[in-house]
Amino acid sequence: MAKAIMLQGTGSDVGKTVLVAGLCRAARKRGLKVRPFKPQNMSNNAAVANIPGDNAGGGEIGRAQWLQAIACGVAPSVHMNPVLLKPQTDVGAQVIVQGKVFGEARARDYQAMKGRLMDAVLDSWGKVGEGADLVIVEGAGSPAEINLRSRDIANMGFATRADVPVVLVGDIDRGGVIASVAGTHLILPEEDRRMIVGYLINKFRGDVSLFDDGIRSIEKFTGWRCFGVVPWLKAAARLPSEDSVVLERLASGEARALKVAVPVLGRIANFDDLDPLKAEPQVEVVFVPPGKSLPADAGLVVIPGSKSTIGDLLKFRENGWDRDLLAHRKRGGHVVGICGGFQMLGRIVRDPDGIEGSVTEVEGLGLLDVETVMEPEKTVRNVSARSVPFDLPLEGYEIHLGRTTGPDTLRPSAVINGIDDGAVSADGKVIGTYMHGLFGADRFRGRFLESLGIKGGGIDYRAEVERALDEVAAELETHLDCDAIFALAR
Repeated sequence: MAKAIMLQGTGSDVGKTVLVAGLCRAARKRGLKVRPFKPQNMSNNAAVANIPGDNAGGGEIGRAQWLQAIACGVAPSVHMNPVLLKPQTDVGAQVIVQGKVFGEARARDYQAMKGRLMDAVLDSWGKVGEGADLVIVEGAGSPAEINLRSRDIANMGFATRADVPVVLVGDIDRGGVIASVAGTHLILPEEDRRMIVGYLINKFRGDVSLFDDGIRSIEKFTGWRCFGVVPWLKAAARLPSEDSVVLERLASGEARALKVAVPVLGRIANFDDLDPLKAEPQVEVVFVPPGKSLPADAGLVVIPGSKSTIGDLLKFRENGWDRDLLAHRKRGGHVVGICGGFQMLGRIVRDPDGIEGSVTEVEGLGLLDVETVMEPEKTVRNVSARSVPFDLPLEGYEIHLGRTTGPDTLRPSAVINGIDDGAVSADGKVIGTYMHGLFGADRFRGRFLESLGIKGGGIDYRAEVERALDEVAAELETHLDCDAIFALAR
């Protein structure tokens, strides 16, 4: 087995994903063959990864591990994230195991399921490190959730079984970081506490030396060494975000030539589809929370993917966004619907088998003359395609349930593997597609923006992501003792 080190947080959203990506890139720059691993993830932002030995398509992993694989310079594999939970309701989620749908579970049922899932986690763990020098593991939530410890597969339950040393991450931006690190030390059982080899502080703003007394205080309470204090990483804003909690903090930036409005659906999925547009200097992307109207000055509205199309469509109407969208169309505005957003744009969505819940039929937004029927079989695959309106190559992926038909599909938005995909309205201003990653194609994005009156678009988005990863790695090399962290891997 490759050597390994694990980052666990004092809580959720402490920045573990970016730190792991940065450390992966730093290790790669040192000539190490490095791989990411996250035993359990919860996110509706999924990516399509390889299933070794399966040529039929791909499997789902968290978008974070897809980004971390890029940082390592390797193709993503389902074994990098063997258990993925995709929330569908407030109390239940779809369970993906080694890339494939395993079933659905309510929160209490899932706790009982974890014993079986640990076998899959350890199986993937044995495979992900093959041929590697180092594996950097990301935990989930906090190891201090001792009420869940007996069945844990994401933090200390995994670390103790796999004998992986742990670096604890504290988030100083949210306040109380000394108490969170010292408190974690206090309540962990000895078996778990001895797995922790030290800690680091993340998201510090200002003069790092001001926290010297804090480091001494934590050492007094815990005896743990500090590997460093990481400043607020500005480059992280240019990386794809995985967790939808970040949408609550996204504010509109400065006004630019084109405003793109994105309604924040309750079960929003794969919202990183918007990241290439956000990176364009002339484009302002505004995420609109529930209770707020879609801005009247938006030139484009993008309805993103959804893990619960029918539920989110009903909430879309409750928010009054359907009226805002019709007003937008009357003003001559453009609309793009991706995956679940495409399904919502049609006349009707049917779910005869109750796959998404008790509501089996709902009226769509009526901007495309199509209808969707939910079907049990899930499409999961990476695709190469071609834009029909612009006759340009596209690359992306599909993760969806449902089949969409109707007159507007005779004007497809793309051709995927020789098969028509999506639909376009008669005036060309409403586009629907099942393909995620649509805006990631630079030439297409440039031509699409030009059709909206924006010239000079089409930056090299993938190069921007690579540069951001390099910048994060450089910051970590400056502010962390990376040599010490890598040396403690075993």
